[in-house]
Amino acid sequence: MPADQLLQMIHIDPEFVVVNKESGMLAVPGRGPEKKDSVADRVRRIFPSCIKQPAVHRLDMDTSGLMVVALTADTHRDLSRQFHERQTQKRYVALLNGVLDAECGTIELPFRLDVNNRPIQIYDEINGKMGITHWKKIAIEGNTTRVDFIPVTGRTHQLRVHASHAKGLGIPIVGDPFYGDGSGPGQLKLHACELTFTHPKTGETMSYRSEPSF
Repeated sequence: MPADQLLQMIHIDPEFVVVNKESGMLAVPGRGPEKKDSVADRVRRIFPSCIKQPAVHRLDMDTSGLMVVALTADTHRDLSRQFHERQTQKRYVALLNGVLDAECGTIELPFRLDVNNRPIQIYDEINGKMGITHWKKIAIEGNTTRVDFIPVTGRTHQLRVHASHAKGLGIPIVGDPFYGDGSGPGQLKLHACELTFTHPKTGETMSYRSEPSF
Protein backbone atom coordinates (compact mmCIF):
# COMPACT_ATOMS: atom_id res chain seq x y z
CA MET A 1 0.00 0.00 0.00
CA PRO A 2 1.42 3.45 -0.90
CA ALA A 3 2.63 5.57 2.00
CA ASP A 4 -0.01 8.24 1.42
CA GLN A 5 -2.70 5.60 1.89
CA LEU A 6 -1.13 4.26 5.07
CA LEU A 7 -1.03 7.64 6.81
CA GLN A 8 -1.76 11.27 6.08
CA MET A 9 1.64 12.85 6.69
CA ILE A 10 1.70 16.60 7.34
CA HIS A 11 5.47 16.94 7.50
CA ILE A 12 8.44 14.61 6.95
CA ASP A 13 11.79 15.40 8.59
CA PRO A 14 14.91 13.22 8.91
CA GLU A 15 14.28 13.22 12.67
CA PHE A 16 10.48 12.91 12.91
CA VAL A 17 7.19 12.90 11.03
CA VAL A 18 3.97 14.72 11.86
CA VAL A 19 0.84 12.80 10.93
CA ASN A 20 -2.87 13.50 10.92
CA LYS A 21 -4.39 10.51 12.73
CA GLU A 22 -7.90 9.49 11.77
CA SER A 23 -10.52 8.77 14.42
CA GLY A 24 -10.74 5.05 15.16
CA MET A 25 -7.02 4.35 14.69
CA LEU A 26 -4.78 3.37 17.59
CA ALA A 27 -1.80 5.62 18.30
CA VAL A 28 0.34 2.66 19.43
CA PRO A 29 -0.21 -1.10 19.15
CA GLY A 30 -2.45 -2.74 21.72
CA ARG A 31 -2.29 -6.29 23.04
CA GLY A 32 -2.81 -9.03 20.49
CA PRO A 33 -2.23 -9.18 16.73
CA GLU A 34 -5.66 -7.69 15.99
CA LYS A 35 -4.51 -4.47 17.67
CA LYS A 36 -1.13 -4.18 15.97
CA ASP A 37 -2.30 -1.70 13.35
CA SER A 38 -1.57 1.80 14.63
CA VAL A 39 0.11 5.09 13.81
CA ALA A 40 3.40 3.82 15.26
CA ASP A 41 3.23 0.56 13.30
CA ARG A 42 2.42 2.32 10.03
CA VAL A 43 5.26 4.82 10.49
CA ARG A 44 7.65 1.90 10.96
CA ARG A 45 6.32 0.28 7.77
CA ILE A 46 6.87 3.50 5.81
CA PHE A 47 10.30 4.21 7.34
CA PRO A 48 12.10 0.86 7.88
CA SER A 49 15.02 2.52 9.71
CA CYS A 50 12.66 4.01 12.30
CA ILE A 51 13.20 3.08 15.96
CA LYS A 52 11.11 0.27 17.42
CA GLN A 53 9.04 2.48 19.75
CA PRO A 54 8.62 5.79 17.86
CA ALA A 55 5.54 7.32 19.53
CA VAL A 56 6.36 10.43 21.56
CA HIS A 57 2.82 11.09 22.79
CA ARG A 58 -0.59 9.55 22.21
CA LEU A 59 -4.07 10.43 21.12
CA ASP A 60 -7.08 8.35 22.20
CA MET A 61 -8.19 5.91 19.52
CA ASP A 62 -11.39 7.92 19.08
CA THR A 63 -9.57 11.27 18.82
CA SER A 64 -8.32 12.51 15.45
CA GLY A 65 -5.57 14.97 14.65
CA LEU A 66 -1.91 15.82 14.86
CA MET A 67 0.76 13.50 16.27
CA VAL A 68 4.54 13.81 16.07
CA VAL A 69 6.37 10.50 15.78
CA ALA A 70 10.16 10.23 16.27
CA LEU A 71 12.32 8.38 13.77
CA THR A 72 15.54 8.34 15.85
CA ALA A 73 16.34 7.55 19.48
CA ASP A 74 17.87 10.97 20.19
CA THR A 75 14.82 12.75 18.83
CA HIS A 76 12.50 10.49 20.79
CA ARG A 77 14.30 11.40 24.01
CA ASP A 78 14.24 15.12 23.26
CA LEU A 79 10.61 15.30 22.19
CA SER A 80 9.52 13.11 25.10
CA ARG A 81 11.27 15.54 27.44
CA GLN A 82 9.48 18.49 25.83
CA PHE A 83 6.10 16.86 26.38
CA HIS A 84 6.98 15.83 29.94
CA GLU A 85 8.17 19.35 30.82
CA ARG A 86 5.12 20.94 29.14
CA GLN A 87 7.23 22.80 26.60
CA THR A 88 4.91 21.84 23.75
CA GLN A 89 1.69 23.60 22.83
CA LYS A 90 -1.49 21.75 21.84
CA ARG A 91 -4.95 22.90 20.87
CA TYR A 92 -8.05 20.80 20.22
CA VAL A 93 -11.44 21.60 18.78
CA ALA A 94 -14.55 19.70 19.85
CA LEU A 95 -18.28 19.66 19.35
CA LEU A 96 -20.25 19.37 22.58
CA ASN A 97 -23.57 17.55 22.53
CA GLY A 98 -25.57 20.49 23.86
CA VAL A 99 -25.65 24.25 24.23
CA LEU A 100 -23.02 25.79 26.49
CA ASP A 101 -23.88 29.16 28.04
CA ALA A 102 -20.50 30.22 29.43
CA GLU A 103 -17.88 31.77 27.14
CA CYS A 104 -14.49 30.63 28.47
CA GLY A 105 -12.69 29.39 31.55
CA THR A 106 -10.30 26.91 33.08
CA ILE A 107 -11.25 23.45 34.35
CA GLU A 108 -9.27 21.94 37.23
CA LEU A 109 -10.60 18.50 37.95
CA PRO A 110 -8.92 15.55 39.71
CA PHE A 111 -9.66 12.13 38.25
CA ARG A 112 -8.26 8.61 38.03
CA LEU A 113 -8.74 5.30 36.26
CA ASP A 114 -11.77 3.26 37.28
CA VAL A 115 -9.91 -0.02 37.84
CA ASN A 116 -13.16 -1.97 37.65
CA ASN A 117 -14.22 -0.39 34.35
CA ARG A 118 -11.15 0.28 32.21
CA PRO A 119 -10.42 2.63 30.44
CA ILE A 120 -13.06 4.86 32.08
CA GLN A 121 -11.70 7.75 34.15
CA ILE A 122 -13.65 8.93 37.20
CA TYR A 123 -13.69 12.05 39.36
CA ASP A 124 -11.87 11.53 42.66
CA GLU A 125 -11.02 14.44 44.98
CA ILE A 126 -8.90 12.22 47.26
CA ASN A 127 -6.92 9.89 44.99
CA GLY A 128 -7.31 11.56 41.61
CA LYS A 129 -4.55 13.48 39.84
CA MET A 130 -5.32 17.02 38.77
CA GLY A 131 -6.11 17.70 35.14
CA ILE A 132 -6.10 21.30 33.91
CA THR A 133 -7.70 22.55 30.70
CA HIS A 134 -8.31 26.05 29.33
CA TRP A 135 -11.37 26.31 27.10
CA LYS A 136 -13.21 28.87 24.96
CA LYS A 137 -16.54 28.72 23.21
CA ILE A 138 -16.28 29.24 19.46
CA ALA A 139 -19.90 29.02 18.31
CA ILE A 140 -23.33 27.52 18.89
CA GLU A 141 -24.20 25.23 15.97
CA GLY A 142 -27.80 24.10 16.25
CA ASN A 143 -27.99 21.96 19.36
CA THR A 144 -24.20 21.63 19.66
CA THR A 145 -21.41 23.92 20.83
CA ARG A 146 -18.01 24.20 19.16
CA VAL A 147 -15.22 24.81 21.67
CA ASP A 148 -11.44 25.20 21.80
CA PHE A 149 -9.55 23.14 24.37
CA ILE A 150 -5.97 23.93 25.43
CA PRO A 151 -4.81 21.23 27.84
CA VAL A 152 -2.16 22.18 30.39
CA THR A 153 -1.79 18.62 31.61
CA GLY A 154 -2.01 15.59 29.34
CA ARG A 155 -3.93 12.91 31.18
CA THR A 156 -5.86 10.00 29.67
CA HIS A 157 -9.35 11.06 28.50
CA GLN A 158 -8.75 14.50 30.08
CA LEU A 159 -10.77 16.56 27.61
CA ARG A 160 -13.54 13.99 27.46
CA VAL A 161 -13.89 13.94 31.25
CA HIS A 162 -13.60 17.72 31.56
CA ALA A 163 -16.32 18.19 28.96
CA SER A 164 -18.78 15.64 30.33
CA HIS A 165 -18.44 15.89 34.10
CA ALA A 166 -20.84 18.10 36.05
CA LYS A 167 -17.88 19.83 37.69
CA GLY A 168 -16.44 20.55 34.25
CA LEU A 169 -18.60 21.76 31.35
CA GLY A 170 -21.34 19.24 32.04
CA ILE A 171 -21.85 18.41 28.34
CA PRO A 172 -20.17 15.38 26.70
CA ILE A 173 -18.42 15.58 23.36
CA VAL A 174 -20.55 14.47 20.41
CA GLY A 175 -20.06 10.77 19.66
CA ASP A 176 -18.23 9.91 22.88
CA PRO A 177 -18.90 6.21 23.59
CA PHE A 178 -17.50 6.36 27.14
CA TYR A 179 -18.88 9.60 28.57
CA GLY A 180 -21.72 10.37 26.16
CA ASP A 181 -24.06 8.48 23.85
CA GLY A 182 -21.66 7.49 21.04
CA SER A 183 -22.08 3.91 19.85
CA GLY A 184 -18.91 3.09 17.94
CA PRO A 185 -15.44 4.06 16.67
CA GLY A 186 -14.92 7.06 14.44
CA GLN A 187 -17.79 9.10 15.92
CA LEU A 188 -16.03 11.29 18.51
CA LYS A 189 -15.90 14.95 17.48
CA LEU A 190 -12.57 15.79 19.08
CA HIS A 191 -9.63 16.84 16.92
CA ALA A 192 -6.04 17.80 17.77
CA CYS A 193 -5.81 20.79 15.47
CA GLU A 194 -2.58 22.57 16.50
CA LEU A 195 0.79 21.26 17.67
CA THR A 196 3.95 23.27 18.40
CA PHE A 197 7.32 22.01 19.63
CA THR A 198 11.04 22.76 19.25
CA HIS A 199 13.04 20.98 16.57
CA PRO A 200 15.40 18.68 18.51
CA LYS A 201 18.37 19.40 16.23
CA THR A 202 17.97 22.96 14.97
CA GLY A 203 16.13 24.57 17.90
CA GLU A 204 13.57 26.00 15.46
CA THR A 205 9.95 26.37 16.57
CA MET A 206 7.85 23.91 14.58
CA SER A 207 4.11 24.61 14.36
CA TYR A 208 1.48 22.54 12.57
CA ARG A 209 -2.23 22.95 12.00
CA SER A 210 -4.95 20.55 10.88
CA GLU A 211 -8.58 21.49 10.32
CA PRO A 212 -11.20 19.08 11.70
CA SER A 213 -13.52 17.22 9.34
CA PHE A 214 -16.55 18.29 11.39
